[in-house]
Amino acid sequence: MKRFLNIMFISLSVYLNAEAQTSPPDTTLSDRVIDIDEVVVSANKVPEAKKDVAQQVESITAKQIQQSNPQTAADMIANTGQVLVQKSQQGGGSPVIRGFEASRVLLMIDDVRLNNIIYRAGHLQNVISMDASILDKMEILFGPSSTVYGSDALGGVIHLHTKNPLLSDMSGALNVHSNAFIRYATANNEKTGHVDFSIGGGKLGSLTSFTYSDFDDLRQGENLNSTADSLWLRPYYVDLINGQDSLVKNDDIYKQVFSGYSQYDILQKFLFKQNAHVRHILNLQLSNSSNIPRYDRLTDPGEDTGLRYAEWYYGRQLRTLASYELKLDAMNGFFNSYRAGVNYQVIEESRHQRRFDQTGLQHRIEQVGVTGFDLDARKKSDGNDFRIGIEGQFNSLLSTAEEQNIETGEISPLDTRYPDGDNSMNNIGLYASDTWKFSDPWVLSGGLRLEYITLHSSFLNKEFFDFPFDDINQTHLPLSGSLGIIWNGEKEWRFSLLGSTGFRAPNVDDLAKIFESEPGSVIVPNPDLKPEKTYNADFSIAKVFSNKVKIEAVLFGTLFRDAIVTDVFNFNGEDSIIYNGELSAVLANQNRQKAYLCGVNANVLADISNAFSVTSTVTYTKGNIVTDSINAPLDHIPPLLGKTSVIFRHQGFRTELFTNYNGWKHIEDYNANGEDNEQYATPEGMPAWWTLNLRLEYQINKYLLIQAACENIFDANYRVFASGISAPGRNFILTLRGSL
Repeated sequence: MKRFLNIMFISLSVYLNAEAQTSPPDTTLSDRVIDIDEVVVSANKVPEAKKDVAQQVESITAKQIQQSNPQTAADMIANTGQVLVQKSQQGGGSPVIRGFEASRVLLMIDDVRLNNIIYRAGHLQNVISMDASILDKMEILFGPSSTVYGSDALGGVIHLHTKNPLLSDMSGALNVHSNAFIRYATANNEKTGHVDFSIGGGKLGSLTSFTYSDFDDLRQGENLNSTADSLWLRPYYVDLINGQDSLVKNDDIYKQVFSGYSQYDILQKFLFKQNAHVRHILNLQLSNSSNIPRYDRLTDPGEDTGLRYAEWYYGRQLRTLASYELKLDAMNGFFNSYRAGVNYQVIEESRHQRRFDQTGLQHRIEQVGVTGFDLDARKKSDGNDFRIGIEGQFNSLLSTAEEQNIETGEISPLDTRYPDGDNSMNNIGLYASDTWKFSDPWVLSGGLRLEYITLHSSFLNKEFFDFPFDDINQTHLPLSGSLGIIWNGEKEWRFSLLGSTGFRAPNVDDLAKIFESEPGSVIVPNPDLKPEKTYNADFSIAKVFSNKVKIEAVLFGTLFRDAIVTDVFNFNGEDSIIYNGELSAVLANQNRQKAYLCGVNANVLADISNAFSVTSTVTYTKGNIVTDSINAPLDHIPPLLGKTSVIFRHQGFRTELFTNYNGWKHIEDYNANGEDNEQYATPEGMPAWWTLNLRLEYQINKYLLIQAACENIFDANYRVFASGISAPGRNFILTLRGSL
């Protein structure tokens, strides 16, 4: 890989020498932050004017992604300032939208669902398996989106769209386009290289993309928080020396030892334009990583040894996708256009752990296969846009486990994370939605969806746990809907009101997992779980002043019925069992009567002049569980979060000075048995923090762009809420990009 990066650097240097005399393009006017004609795709799976969509949607273009220059897709999402991203380790990132996280937020890529049978409700790292370097657009839908997308879209949808091959407009000529970049960052000694190239004729095109990243151990800030003080520093770590686990003094206590990893991503697309109205796309994706240390667990204290674990890491994070898509436009008949797709995914993830001074290295491996299909049709006429569709997804899971003696190599049986028999989860959904412009300023939109969901899991080996059941079977038939009205009035005023429902059917991770949530606590299966349901209302108001300033605010409230929360439980009549060699309190996922969430998001966008722009966003969310006996905080509720940017641009030069910030999350607002990771916070909770950051870029010519940045200028030491690893300290970033 070093040779690959060297070749890329030499190639970009050649571009620089060859094109140094070319004048840089003037991109001033094309970099405005206000776009009143913005088009979004994900709200109803078809291109629509954003002003005609009642749901809150944030759209991030390829250019904006390039300007933010994220290391991973998780960082790209966090850069919006509207979504909190939790991290348990550097190789991760779990988005939180309106107080919903993990399996309650639907991840999509190129119209393919990524949520699967084992997407957990705690914290996920799967988002890093998507390559931000080859994206054409990212769209974030805020609030329940089950009408169009089905189960899991409670908090919203994050839909990533990759680029397509570029065809040629000239007969007999090829359209050849290429991009490449190399990037280095100091906080984790990041070394990333990317190259993509598109070759297209009049009908057939190909797009190939490759990205490789290597991240060293992450260095946290030295400017300590007065509340946390030295709590999050790394004074020592465990290493195996001469066959003996030893506590080793860390020469650099700000370096989070055993947090580094590497990753590569490959994409191959073929586009065949059969004629002006028929297109075929074959989409192949592969993402793979090295082992990823679970940093938070590696810092868990032991009773007598200093640290609890000698080893705790995720194995390679493998995601493969193959999909075929057919698009038909300008068709005769009732529907104007159709889209059909079939896809297949293979996902592999594993967990490996060994206690300090013990010889047994535990391996738990999960292999998931997913087959999917979807068919959508659209009828667009004057004033009306009607869509209908059907989709299905069929999941299978093989869960295996073994324990390896690191001294003798002997293999012995081990309890699996999920049931060791057959595991399947299937869903088929039918939806219809419509947008009606019934008068000039008024737009009415609505939709319904009916879904059929089945789940089956069987327990074969009861050597480790004497389950009182042999299998789990569930069938659900949820109905969801939405209704919204918009007034696009005079003088650039806009009001919208949206009511919607959402649902999430329990998957195998909810129903049948055995998992140590924290030292001394174990989660056991509960076959009696029911689907979660939400009832949501959004009210938004926006005003554009002279096409230069836009102010908007969204108020939202959600009633969360049958919320699945983790709480105390009995297993075979016992409130504690032996797990991993120690007595552990029994917990289980359970439906609580109800919970509620509410909040507000406000945004200001201002193009002060052709050279200056200002943007600011802030979000506040609150959530509580309500039962007959308690009123307790709901977990996953982020503190106040926001981002403010000042942008200056002139000809080929652009600079952005911005601040990211989070408010306090006080300990009394944590959920004691949930996924807020109280043990990785301070005794008072997670302190408020803010960072000042600077980005610079210069378009040398139409072929070459150089970017530089200093993030966390004041080297603040902080953690994002619920995270088990500290954020990067002062981070200098240098990127060189070339395109042809």
